[in-house]
This record gives sequence, structure tokens and C-alpha cells, in this order.
Amino acid sequence: MRVLALDHLVLTVADIEATVAFYQALGMQRVTFGGGRVAMAFGRQKLNLHRAGAEIAPHARRPGPGSADLCFLVDLPPEALTAHLGQQGIGIELGPVRRTGAAAPLVSVYVRDPDGNLVELSTEAAA
Repeated sequence: MRVLALDHLVLTVADIEATVAFYQALGMQRVTFGGGRVAMAFGRQKLNLHRAGAEIAPHARRPGPGSADLCFLVDLPPEALTAHLGQQGIGIELGPVRRTGAAAPLVSVYVRDPDGNLVELSTEAAA
């Protein structure tokens, strides 16, 4: 067996609507499925959102808001990305800074979502 791709991740969040608004500002789309469950779709992946205290079983042993550290590849160069974040009222925690990605060097900007999850927004950089 070999792993082919990541289909989805689950984020446990305090407020689903605040989380939806944040990730929509980053360009993701809200998806409703399975009897009213909510996810944020992007590319061929999604983030399923579970409300803290009402997680869908089975779930992580200790689910909780603010415990994730995520990296997303985006289609804006760093200067345009920082401008977009400013227009959306999203504060930058760090960056742009050079990082090492799974397949290429990255230039990354770090922000936090409403639960305090660390969200790295990256573009591939020349080596």
C-alpha cells in the first residue's frame, strides 16, 4: 500500500460560523454535507469542521480548538498575499519568511484562525 493524497482534515472549533468566515476570506468555499455538517473546500481537499463538545464519532482522542498547525499553498505572491490579508482584516503573525515545503522551497506568511490554529500560507519559491 502507498498513500496517494490527503482528502480532508478535521478541525475542532469553538464557533463554526466564525471559522467559515475566516477560511472564506482565504478563498475556501463552504460545503454542507451529511445532514448539515460543514466543511471548507479548496482544490481537491476539505477541512471538516466539528464544534467543540459536539464532535462527530469517531474522532481524535483529545480534540480541541486551537491545536492545529496547517500549511496551505496559495496562488498569490507574498506581496499580494500580505495585501489581501490586510484587506480582509487578518493580522500577520510572521512573514514573509523562507521555509522548506514538502515538494519545494516556500515563502510563507503565518496567521491565526479564530481558534488560534497556526495557518501558514505559502507560495513556492525559486531554489
